[in-house]
Amino acid sequence: MKYSIGLDIGGTKCAVSAGVCANGEIRIAAREAFPTAGLHWQEVLAAFEQRILALRDNMADFELANIGISCGGPLDSERGVVLSPPNLPGWDEVPVTDHFSKRFDVPVHLQNDANACAWAEYLYGAGRGTRNMVFMTFGTGLGAGLVINGKLYSGTNDNAGEIGHIRLAPDGPVGYNKAGSAEGFCSGAGIARLAVIRAKEQGLEIGTPDTKEIFDRVRAGEPFFTGVFRESAEKLATILSYTIDILNPEVIVLGGVYMRNADLFLPVIEPLIAQEALPLARKVCRIVPAGLGESVGDYAAIAVANM
Repeated sequence: MKYSIGLDIGGTKCAVSAGVCANGEIRIAAREAFPTAGLHWQEVLAAFEQRILALRDNMADFELANIGISCGGPLDSERGVVLSPPNLPGWDEVPVTDHFSKRFDVPVHLQNDANACAWAEYLYGAGRGTRNMVFMTFGTGLGAGLVINGKLYSGTNDNAGEIGHIRLAPDGPVGYNKAGSAEGFCSGAGIARLAVIRAKEQGLEIGTPDTKEIFDRVRAGEPFFTGVFRESAEKLATILSYTIDILNPEVIVLGGVYMRNADLFLPVIEPLIAQEALPLARKVCRIVPAGLGESVGDYAAIAVANM
């Protein structure tokens, strides 16, 4: 039996997974994560190699078929090159697919993380059975992967789906190097920045809470944090409405912060989307949390291997 290796490249940690694809499912056989903050890209690739070799030894009864790489953009998926992502300093024109294909003599594919997660959710998660779906990361940042008519759409040069860059307000938390952007309001880092901005405006001392603390305090009913959450949710409703009107998808799948707090978001965003989006397009679109849960990154890299 053949298996695939998935490499998930992140700014603070990376993960290596081995998985078997069969009968429309992915079974994760092994996984290992390791910290990468402060490492040179060559050190990271070497760490991947060591772990791939160890996995291959442990799966000696199986044949390594391919390798998939999921990484934050910008990147060039056709050339297999990582192009200076903001969360990966020093990764300038890194030819990752050539590196691993020469080392392991198997096909290697690269996609940005939003596209990779979209493809995994389309095949194995909440988008299964659809033709048109959108996946939104809603993690550290906000990006989107688009599946249109059953095919992944990445644009002319892999820059499709960068919804985080859309400006939703004249000013506000900075995301994607733009104040008031969708990523500024609708990402884990953005919500934390929004809380600090609104606290300063109101003369409150809240320190520097992370996203988990903010949502814990929302669930505890604290008015200030509930207000911050609602502002983020309202902006999310706006970007979801734009997406529904422009792309007319069957489903929009959200990961990250939304996935962990869908019970809080949905009652806020549903009536706002009903007001803003085209009724016929809204009628056919479901908004759901990622079906693959916290493992979506592992499934995503393995799904890329089999594209």
